[in-house]
Amino acid sequence: MLSGVCYLGVVKVFFRVYNPRDVSKFVDVEGVVDIGAVYTVVPKKLLEDIGMRPVERRRFRAFGGFVERDVGVAEVELMGRRGGITVIFGEEDDLAVLGVTALEALGLEVDPIKNTLREAELLML
Repeated sequence: MLSGVCYLGVVKVFFRVYNPRDVSKFVDVEGVVDIGAVYTVVPKKLLEDIGMRPVERRRFRAFGGFVERDVGVAEVELMGRRGGITVIFGEEDDLAVLGVTALEALGLEVDPIKNTLREAELLML
């Protein structure tokens, strides 16, 4: 099962990314959870290997300035849950990151005491 565990105060995760146009194509990714990151970042090569193509290019604030990255749509699976997300095609030096919109899509949150992922208490108002 793909899951998240804590190493030295960082929640490290192993998650699966599917090409939504052909879900028989997927890749397993090792990364970290960043609740300050809106989107998920996956190395561009891994996404291209499963046939994914970007839908647009966006500008992001990062590293004390701005960077441009390709963006696409993927399905992500973690802890037995699966959902659709926006994914950034990461460049060579970019860290693989599971962002907060992926956590929300999967109904997960970071447990700040245990530094692990847990099922979120979802509110519908």
